[in-house]
Amino acid sequence: MLLKDEVRIKVVSAPGGCGKTTLAKMLSNDPDIQRIFKKNILFLTISKSGDICDIVKKMLQPRLPSSHLPDIQTDDAAIDLLEWWLKSISPSPVLLVLDDVWPNWATVVDNLSSLNLPHYKILVTSRYSFPRFEPVYNLKILNDQDAMTLFCQFALPNDGSSTIPDDLVEKTVKGCKGFPLALKVVGRSLYGQKEVKWRREQKKWSEGKSIIDTSTELFDCLQPSLDALEEMKESSLKDCCLDLGSFPEDQRVPATTLMDIWAELYNLDDMDTYYNLLELAFRNLVNLFCTRQTENEVEDFCNERSVMQHDLLRDLTIHQSNIKPIEHTERLFIEMTGNKFPKWWSEEMNQPIHARLLSISTDKNFSGSWFPLTLPAVKVVILNCSSAMYTIPEFIERTNQLKVLIITNYGSSFSKLSNFHLLGNLPILRRMRMERVSLSFLNTSLLKPVNLQKISFTMCEIGTAFENTNIDLSHVFPNLEEIEIDCCDDLQNLHVGLCDIVSLKKVSITTCNELSALPEEIGKLRNLEYLMLNSCTKLSELPESIGDLHKLKSLDISDCLNISDLPGRVGELRALETINMRGCQGLSDLRKLPSSVKDLKLLEKVICDADISHLWKAYQSNLKKLKVEVVKEDAFKSLMRVISPIQQF
Repeated sequence: MLLKDEVRIKVVSAPGGCGKTTLAKMLSNDPDIQRIFKKNILFLTISKSGDICDIVKKMLQPRLPSSHLPDIQTDDAAIDLLEWWLKSISPSPVLLVLDDVWPNWATVVDNLSSLNLPHYKILVTSRYSFPRFEPVYNLKILNDQDAMTLFCQFALPNDGSSTIPDDLVEKTVKGCKGFPLALKVVGRSLYGQKEVKWRREQKKWSEGKSIIDTSTELFDCLQPSLDALEEMKESSLKDCCLDLGSFPEDQRVPATTLMDIWAELYNLDDMDTYYNLLELAFRNLVNLFCTRQTENEVEDFCNERSVMQHDLLRDLTIHQSNIKPIEHTERLFIEMTGNKFPKWWSEEMNQPIHARLLSISTDKNFSGSWFPLTLPAVKVVILNCSSAMYTIPEFIERTNQLKVLIITNYGSSFSKLSNFHLLGNLPILRRMRMERVSLSFLNTSLLKPVNLQKISFTMCEIGTAFENTNIDLSHVFPNLEEIEIDCCDDLQNLHVGLCDIVSLKKVSITTCNELSALPEEIGKLRNLEYLMLNSCTKLSELPESIGDLHKLKSLDISDCLNISDLPGRVGELRALETINMRGCQGLSDLRKLPSSVKDLKLLEKVICDADISHLWKAYQSNLKKLKVEVVKEDAFKSLMRVISPIQQF
């Protein structure tokens, strides 16, 4: 990649301990590279506190007579001298390797890469991604085979005389989670040790300790990435990073889940969440995944992205959160195997714990019986379960400061919840999210979270929930502003009672492929601003009453394959700013739009396929703000976009 003519600079990016420096050194010593660049391979280790004046001096001292080496006092002077020297050896090929570059060096790297010299290449290694130098090469962790090879180089004698059982070696390698530095450190510590030493390390890990807890060298390597987050004044970035320890290993977390947490803990809006996730990705502390193509980077970001943190970085965030005593920790992370409770829980169960975030992960063998907990300050509770039956802990009823509750089932079947009625007694609960749970049990007559503002269901079994016509849902949810229903396959009709919740501002029903119709009463949602219906493939039409949604700003019917026309009253949506109708294959034969669209004076953007773009462009003389964005995509790609969100789960 580096030797391609069009490539001037290549950035290798990964968290600390992944082998970036080792890779750069191997490249510098490669015979083919040395044959091309000869003695003009300059390897500079920058580091966070690196001083460019000192670095340039050390680099040029062996290459310039002392009489030609001026006294460098400023960064600009150092850059000028380096530039002069590089030009002096031109056109000889030069490879400049900048190892361990931190963001404060971005301008220096920019200046060096802009030098107009032939046969001049720059290789950068960094914990940061530096998107200005795209495409960045993201160095992956080792696969199982390579991890085993590297580990054995450090842990076992070369002559094959080891008596350590193979299964014990495999378990130890697995515990290092593919990180080269972890494999090296752990392997070196076990070299020549008896089997009992190996089993003792395994015992520590089985008791919940990680390699981070037992290796100072590994901790010292990774910790600076977290410490650097504290330098951002008035920022919640480090707190947001530490919160990611709330979720199980190797699981993607919807960005909307993080948005709910951070909104209540740190008062962040969608834009702040978007920024923080990009910043954490830039620093290689999380990986971002796109679950669905999107047109609007900021507005749709949280709805269309998921986040995953590497296991070892997750261990680091948990380690950081566990430094304080249990009773004073800000985040309480509990991972249980079967019914094995942490020792402190059974011994100190009556002592108040002042955490603001609680995460409890249980496996499929958990019986559902809880010890009490006193949590006077907790604002966010995250319950990660895997069992077919799950009991919401009784102590939830006494969490009077609770604002966010997230229940996620990672098992293979829907989880049926009991004790759900306890949530009706939470005075300031504002956001509730449930994933892969059965809602058939839900008795809305017992549920009255009067301050609930947002409720989300993802891949849930809706069943008969909300179908009791004797219950006025507007009284159950008097302050509900947002409802999200995603990938709920048994949702066939939106219950008419939801249309009585006039406080709703956003309704998002996505990838619900059995939804065939919306109730005519939807026009009663007079405060609705956002209506998202994308990828509801059986939805055939929008009711005419949609014209009564006079505050609606955004309408998304993208990938609703069976919608064949727009309602005649669509022009009454006087506040409408955006319509997304890409992938609506049923509209491909549409001959004309409803004449009322000429009244959409605030309409700024229509996203659609080429087949109907001319129909909208014909109205641009009436709609002065309108821009038509044409999506060029074949039917197969459109179908793959519809089903890909389901595959992500």
